[in-house]
Amino acid sequence: MNSSRRSFLRGLTSAAGVATASTAYARQHVHPEAPTTPAGPARRVPAAIPAGSLGAGVVPVLTPDVPDMPWRVQNGVKVFDIEVGLVRTEFIPGRIVDAWGFNGSVPGPTIQVNEGDRVRLNVVNKLPEPFSMHWHGLEIPVEMDGMPGISQESIAPGGSFAYEFTLKQNGTFFYHSHMAMQEMMGLIGLFIIHPRAAHTPRVDRDFGIVLQEWAILPNNTIPNSLAMEFNWLTLNGKAGPATTPLIVRLGERVRIRLVNLGMDHHPMHLHGHQFEVTGSEGGRFRTPSGEPANTVLVGVAQARDIEFVADNPGDWHFHCHLPHHMMNQMVSMVGPLMMSHANSARTEPGRAAAPNADMFPGYPQDMVMVMDEMVAKPETYGLRPGWTGGTMGMMTIIRVLRPELFDKIQELKAEEARKAAAR
Repeated sequence: MNSSRRSFLRGLTSAAGVATASTAYARQHVHPEAPTTPAGPARRVPAAIPAGSLGAGVVPVLTPDVPDMPWRVQNGVKVFDIEVGLVRTEFIPGRIVDAWGFNGSVPGPTIQVNEGDRVRLNVVNKLPEPFSMHWHGLEIPVEMDGMPGISQESIAPGGSFAYEFTLKQNGTFFYHSHMAMQEMMGLIGLFIIHPRAAHTPRVDRDFGIVLQEWAILPNNTIPNSLAMEFNWLTLNGKAGPATTPLIVRLGERVRIRLVNLGMDHHPMHLHGHQFEVTGSEGGRFRTPSGEPANTVLVGVAQARDIEFVADNPGDWHFHCHLPHHMMNQMVSMVGPLMMSHANSARTEPGRAAAPNADMFPGYPQDMVMVMDEMVAKPETYGLRPGWTGGTMGMMTIIRVLRPELFDKIQELKAEEARKAAAR
């Protein structure tokens, strides 16, 4: 192996903490013949949505790797307690990040409520600087909008503010800091308002995903919120292959809600199926286009709902199609920049050849790192060995499964939940 390539791989491994993190996970491949789940750090298990709390025919939204936000009822009002502060998290095993989040989660826990609900959201600021919360897309009284200096005073460090309003809409919305740089530290969460009755055609499975970008230097844990180029791209706070696959039974109708609060737009592409775009951050489209697509552009501060029938069995990538967003920790050593000196030596007569002038022009480009054992979980059960080598960055997998394998994964998930509850 070329020495420059070896140096690059050593740096990548060191920066991601891959070598040290591997000891925390089970040393086993996940095959159909081996129906076991990894040991190691406990996964965040979403809180259950209370039975009967949603409208007729409505299914709860599942947000892989992100919990639901619990609530209680006081005098007919649904009350949520939200604390904003430092959250130490991992994008992939061993890649520690000191981000800012809500209730110990990045992104924040998913709020799921119903059209017509009265809600109270008690926000406590545990940051060392002022903060205010904006409820993106909600039609609420101006004094509840969270605009610092306009509709309210900022919440001082250690202070609190109670937001209260009645929900008059339904759709995919989100909550986030309205301090610009704080947004780039991770402060966003989904705010799902369910309709009084399910939209038609009714979906069997409903997922929510938050798209985020981060600029983090090697051997550093703190994001650079001023950066304009990003080397870590996450779905629900995880980078591929640590993103938890979306599990679907063959034949189900599926909705995926996508929200983007970063600096880049993301063309999200689904393999193996065509979908329709049925909603935005303003709610459900009154007249769905009916036009088939397999890529949807989710712009900054936008939401997009897509729906499709999962009628093609298999394990299908779902990812941003910007090339640099399909990898982790992209650095300038890779590819043409590293090889420019060698290439110029080939083409300029009389110039001394570079030490690596005999290498293939442009090599190396893509780096393949197999991490199957490190990210094993029930949802990865039965995936082809080596699947992690092609799943990086803003990528996840939608698994359209036949009943036997679908049911087996549900059993494994239930067993993991029982073990988590016993801890």
